[in-house]
Amino acid sequence: MSIDRLGPIDPIHNYGKTGQVGPNQRQSQNDSISVSEEARFKSELYNATETVRSSSDVRTDRVAEVKSKLENPNYIDDVVLNAVAERIIDLFDTE
Repeated sequence: MSIDRLGPIDPIHNYGKTGQVGPNQRQSQNDSISVSEEARFKSELYNATETVRSSSDVRTDRVAEVKSKLENPNYIDDVVLNAVAERIIDLFDTE
Protein backbone atom coordinates (compact mmCIF):
# COMPACT_ATOMS: atom_id res chain seq x y z
CA MET A 1 0.00 0.00 0.00
CA SER A 2 1.27 3.48 -0.86
CA ILE A 3 0.10 6.90 0.38
CA ASP A 4 0.12 9.72 -2.11
CA ARG A 5 0.54 13.29 -1.06
CA LEU A 6 -2.71 15.29 -1.28
CA GLY A 7 -1.31 18.77 -0.85
CA PRO A 8 1.43 20.76 0.78
CA ILE A 9 2.33 19.98 4.36
CA ASP A 10 2.24 23.66 5.39
CA PRO A 11 -1.44 24.51 6.15
CA ILE A 12 -0.78 28.25 5.64
CA HIS A 13 0.49 27.68 2.10
CA ASN A 14 -2.68 28.94 0.36
CA TYR A 15 -3.19 32.09 2.42
CA GLY A 16 -0.60 34.16 0.57
CA LYS A 17 -2.27 33.87 -2.86
CA THR A 18 -3.69 37.06 -4.34
CA GLY A 19 -5.67 38.00 -7.38
CA GLN A 20 -8.96 36.40 -6.46
CA VAL A 21 -11.81 38.49 -5.10
CA GLY A 22 -14.03 36.69 -2.64
CA PRO A 23 -17.74 37.36 -2.13
CA ASN A 24 -17.14 39.46 1.00
CA GLN A 25 -14.80 41.81 -0.82
CA ARG A 26 -17.31 42.38 -3.62
CA GLN A 27 -20.07 43.38 -1.19
CA SER A 28 -17.91 45.82 0.78
CA GLN A 29 -17.73 48.16 -2.22
CA ASN A 30 -21.42 48.99 -1.78
CA ASP A 31 -21.17 49.96 1.91
CA SER A 32 -21.83 53.56 2.82
CA ILE A 33 -22.60 55.65 5.88
CA SER A 34 -24.79 58.67 6.41
CA VAL A 35 -24.27 61.15 9.26
CA SER A 36 -27.20 63.28 10.38
CA GLU A 37 -27.02 67.03 10.96
CA GLU A 38 -27.69 66.42 14.66
CA ALA A 39 -24.68 64.09 14.86
CA ARG A 40 -22.48 66.66 13.11
CA PHE A 41 -23.66 69.37 15.50
CA LYS A 42 -22.98 67.19 18.53
CA SER A 43 -19.54 66.32 17.17
CA GLU A 44 -18.67 70.01 16.77
CA LEU A 45 -20.03 70.74 20.24
CA TYR A 46 -17.96 67.91 21.72
CA ASN A 47 -14.81 69.13 19.97
CA ALA A 48 -15.39 72.70 21.21
CA THR A 49 -15.99 71.47 24.76
CA GLU A 50 -12.79 69.42 24.73
CA THR A 51 -10.84 72.41 23.41
CA VAL A 52 -12.15 74.58 26.25
CA ARG A 53 -11.42 71.91 28.85
CA SER A 54 -7.85 71.46 27.64
CA SER A 55 -7.10 75.19 27.56
CA SER A 56 -5.57 77.03 30.47
CA ASP A 57 -7.85 78.76 32.98
CA VAL A 58 -5.39 81.61 33.41
CA ARG A 59 -5.48 84.34 30.80
CA THR A 60 -1.92 85.62 30.84
CA ASP A 61 -2.82 88.74 28.85
CA ARG A 62 -5.34 89.83 31.51
CA VAL A 63 -2.90 89.02 34.34
CA ALA A 64 -0.23 91.17 32.70
CA GLU A 65 -2.74 94.00 32.23
CA VAL A 66 -3.79 93.96 35.90
CA LYS A 67 -0.18 93.80 37.06
CA SER A 68 0.70 96.85 35.02
CA LYS A 69 -2.32 98.74 36.40
CA LEU A 70 -1.48 97.84 40.00
CA GLU A 71 2.10 99.00 39.60
CA ASN A 72 0.79 102.49 38.87
CA PRO A 73 0.21 104.20 42.26
CA ASN A 74 -2.44 106.51 40.78
CA TYR A 75 -4.62 103.59 39.62
CA ILE A 76 -6.09 102.72 43.01
CA ASP A 77 -8.28 105.70 43.86
CA ASP A 78 -11.74 106.19 45.32
CA VAL A 79 -13.47 105.30 42.05
CA VAL A 80 -11.75 101.92 41.83
CA LEU A 81 -12.28 101.19 45.52
CA ASN A 82 -16.00 102.02 45.27
CA ALA A 83 -16.40 99.85 42.16
CA VAL A 84 -14.71 96.88 43.86
CA ALA A 85 -16.80 97.38 47.00
CA GLU A 86 -20.01 97.48 44.94
CA ARG A 87 -19.08 94.23 43.18
CA ILE A 88 -18.34 92.51 46.48
CA ILE A 89 -21.66 93.69 47.93
CA ASP A 90 -23.48 92.45 44.81
CA LEU A 91 -21.87 89.02 45.19
CA PHE A 92 -23.06 88.65 48.79
CA ASP A 93 -26.42 90.37 48.34
CA THR A 94 -29.14 87.69 48.40
CA GLU A 95 -32.23 89.84 47.94
